[in-house]
Amino acid sequence: MAGEEDDSVNGVARLDDSGIPAWLHPATRHGGPDADDTLATSRALRRAMSITGKPRRAAVLVLFGGSADGGPGAPPADAEVLLTQRASTMRQHRGQVAFPGGAEDPGDDGPVGTALREAVEETGLDPAGVQPFATLPTLFVPPSKFDVTPVLAWWREPSDVRVVDQGETERVVRVPLSELLDPAHRFMVRGSLGYQSPAFQVDGMLVWGLTGGILAGVIKTAGWERDWDRGDVRDLESSLAAVGMTL
Repeated sequence: MAGEEDDSVNGVARLDDSGIPAWLHPATRHGGPDADDTLATSRALRRAMSITGKPRRAAVLVLFGGSADGGPGAPPADAEVLLTQRASTMRQHRGQVAFPGGAEDPGDDGPVGTALREAVEETGLDPAGVQPFATLPTLFVPPSKFDVTPVLAWWREPSDVRVVDQGETERVVRVPLSELLDPAHRFMVRGSLGYQSPAFQVDGMLVWGLTGGILAGVIKTAGWERDWDRGDVRDLESSLAAVGMTL
C-alpha cells in the first residue's frame, strides 16, 4: 500500500499517518498489543499447537474518534472507541464485545480493506471519514483459527452508526476512552482452563479476550494507562454473568 512504512523493530506497519492527531501517534510505538503481556505469547503458542494448515486471515478496525486536541499521552476529553456486541444467536463468539471486523474476502485490499468493509457492513459507518494509520502484528484466535490483524484508525469525520444486521450484531457502541482508562473499570479475568485476559467493564458490557488484549496493549503503548489493580483477577463466567452475558 502506498505510504506504508514497515517498522522492523516491533512489527507495526505505519500507513499514511499525515494529519493524525498527536495523541494517537504513540499508539504505534514500543511494540504491538500486549507486547510484554502473556496474552500475545499464549496466543502464539496456541497457534503453533493447533494449526495444521494455512490459517484464515481476518482484520478488525480499532477506530478512535475524538478531536485533534491533546498531545502524546493526553487524549482529548471527547476521545472514544467504536465497539460492537455480537448477537447472542451466533455460533461463535456469541454476545462478545468486539471491534468491527471479520474474515478477509478475495476482493479486499489487504487487512485495511477487510477491516473497513466489515465495519461498513456491521455499523453502517461512512469509510470516507476514516483514516487508517497503522496495522499491528497479527494475533491468533484459537476457536475460529483466524490470524487477526488489528488496523488502527482515526475517525476524522464521524458518521452515524447503527446495527445493520441483527442476526450478527446486537449493539454498536461509541465508548468514551475515559471510561476504558478509569482504573475502577479495569481488572483481569480467568477462565476455567486458566486462560487470563485483561478486561474492562463499561456501558453494561464486559470487554475481554482478543478485544480486551488489543485495547490494553494500545492503551499502554500510547502512554494513556493509569495505575490499576493488576492483582484483581476475577472469574470469567461470574464477570460475564454480572453484565448479563454468558460464554
